Amino acid sequence: MPHTLLTLALAYLLGSIPFGYILVRVFLHQDIRATGSGNIGATNVARSGKKGLAILTLALDALKGYTAVYLALLVSRHYESGISVTMSTLAAMAAVVCVLANIFPVWLRFKGGKGIATALGVFLALVPLVALCALGLFILTVAVSRYVSLGSILAAASIPVFTVLLIPSRCPALLPCVSIISIVCIWRHSANLSRLVQGTESRLGSKKS
Repeated sequence: MPHTLLTLALAYLLGSIPFGYILVRVFLHQDIRATGSGNIGATNVARSGKKGLAILTLALDALKGYTAVYLALLVSRHYESGISVTMSTLAAMAAVVCVLANIFPVWLRFKGGKGIATALGVFLALVPLVALCALGLFILTVAVSRYVSLGSILAAASIPVFTVLLIPSRCPALLPCVSIISIVCIWRHSANLSRLVQGTESRLGSKKS
């Protein structure tokens, strides 16, 4: 039990690192929350005009998700030799905690990002084939529509489906955990979904006032 709590606490600390906020503060001396949508994620960082910082934010947010799950897997293997990532309940739980930490970071009064990049990282660690399929769907959607939010919503919704189709052997916690992450990520895009329906959502490359 202590190792479980410590692993999940570490997953939260990793997930709560607000890389978008830090990078814009350090390099541009600005508060990204005062730009565009006010979100600290890579899409809004791109609206600052610094695409390099946006790419770095995306990479670091994904990396912290991957790292949290990988460390949880190492702990699982220490206590149960030979266990795979899709059979590790602790790794699945760490994935959920890490994504929630990105959305609710203690350092920013629990007002963080939308969890998509971090979810990509945890899914790449947990179910890499599923993550790549969802990423392909995201890229295709954004290329056709230029709506990052629509791509994110569809990719998140596809994760449980791809998990059922592509991961036949898994622990009982895996599907519920990936479903929780997907639902939370879609919920975080509820405002975007409303704007998509109304036709007022910003397309990729546009700037919000």
